Amino acid sequence: SKFSGIFLLKNGDQRNFASRRTRSDCCFDLLKLVFDMDKLNKSSLEKKKKKKKSSRRRKKGEKHADHAETVGMVIAFVILGVYFFGLAQNIRALPGVETSIGRRMGHSIVLSKHGLLGEDSVGNAVPSNNDEPKESKKQDNNVLKAAKRGKRLTKVTVPAAKWPISIRDEVDNYEEIGHPADSTIKMTAPKFWSDPIHENQLMSREQAMEIGSCAVPDESGNYNRGDSCPPDERTIYVAIASYRDWQCRYTVESIFSRAKNPKRVRIGVVDQIIDGDDHCDVPIDPCDKDPYQALCNYKDQVDVYQMEAPLAVGPVFARHFGHRLYRGEYYAMQSDAHVTFTQNWDEDIIMQQESTKDEMAVLSTYLTDIVDSIDEKTGKSLRFTRPIMCQTDYEQGQQGKYLRHGSQPEGIPSIHGSPQLQPYWAAGFSFSRGHFVVNVPYDLYQPMIFQGEEMSIGIRGFTIGYDYFAPERSVCFHTYAVGPNAAKRGQVKHFWENGARYKGVGIRAMKRVLGIVGMNPEVPVSEWDHTEVRNVF
Repeated sequence: SKFSGIFLLKNGDQRNFASRRTRSDCCFDLLKLVFDMDKLNKSSLEKKKKKKKSSRRRKKGEKHADHAETVGMVIAFVILGVYFFGLAQNIRALPGVETSIGRRMGHSIVLSKHGLLGEDSVGNAVPSNNDEPKESKKQDNNVLKAAKRGKRLTKVTVPAAKWPISIRDEVDNYEEIGHPADSTIKMTAPKFWSDPIHENQLMSREQAMEIGSCAVPDESGNYNRGDSCPPDERTIYVAIASYRDWQCRYTVESIFSRAKNPKRVRIGVVDQIIDGDDHCDVPIDPCDKDPYQALCNYKDQVDVYQMEAPLAVGPVFARHFGHRLYRGEYYAMQSDAHVTFTQNWDEDIIMQQESTKDEMAVLSTYLTDIVDSIDEKTGKSLRFTRPIMCQTDYEQGQQGKYLRHGSQPEGIPSIHGSPQLQPYWAAGFSFSRGHFVVNVPYDLYQPMIFQGEEMSIGIRGFTIGYDYFAPERSVCFHTYAVGPNAAKRGQVKHFWENGARYKGVGIRAMKRVLGIVGMNPEVPVSEWDHTEVRNVF
């Protein structure tokens, strides 16, 4: 076990152990003395009984014996309690063992002395606003004010487009970041491909067209061809966040095997697992037995950021890493880890996106259940309905009052030929131009948030010009834990199993979520966490 060394001593220091042995010896000596005294008292009293003939004196002696025995036992239990308390304190005082975390892209994750297993890890999560330097708070508040006024930031230089591309080729393009729920934990993460380019105002088409690689370069070797790139050659990045989900690799297999042009697809997976879990990029069957599997043929087009599951603090945290894996693709798609795609899904969804004639269109919805939705032989959809996100309400929970989506109507579209404009964005499925990922990144500092970030991203995106549409046709379907899939999906673990370790951080995070978009005006700005708040504008 990774954590089996928690009681080992560090650097050969035997002082605590020696101290515990000394206390142990003393306690056992005292116990022996108490029991010897008790035995002596009993012997003495019995002698007195023999000498005293009076029944009155005999009864009195028996009372003294009972009293002495009771006192002796009480003292014994007190000493035992003191001993075990001292033993517990000594064990707690032992230095924590720095555990090496060996996931491939997270291999340099470092746990400090009081890291994942230390007593100080929980509760020191996101530092409170009052703990930040005054200058930092002042700067962050100025950024908030500047953003609301529409003040321009420094123009960003967009990196040159490349294809094929992988973060495995970027040896030095990593940085150390702090864990959002435990400031003592440091993690290695790939850097963002680009900073936001929107300059805190509505983007121009010229700005938007700066981003988007083509699988085939033009005559001069340029991979950023804009509109001149044929739709079949426009690259697609797919972000998947998976928490201990055996179905993740089936989703990856589905994406490649049912794409019309799988060579232009690249997948970035954030795989939160423990030893023994299925890996998202490992083929379902060994490649020597079935070499035609997508995970055998297109393995170089999958980038995986593996993370120890105990570090997981919700989908926002994982999807933040998913945005870090983006590398300038023409389109960006996000889906859950238990989704099945239809045949030629890539051609279909691009056609729908282009039919809006809106460079800033984002196709998004809560997916329909997989049951009776796809023909297993042809891979074609059996559904003719369109789910639209238009019903929402405020919900009161442990983390406070927030806006969330409710049930959504799903019916056969009365208007054909284009997606339907809608007010909301969903994390379970999103398809857009790649600059949406660049301009509206997931906030790192939202640990233990499951509901709320969709409103944040939706509002932040809308303010710089993005529009949200319900797809006319579904190109993938979700495996929900209901009906025939209830048993197998019900066995999948969730990040909530880490809730006790990161207790209370979700409440603070929700204040930040709502504060950034101004949805909790009753909470003073100074009361929510402003750490790196400039990065989400």
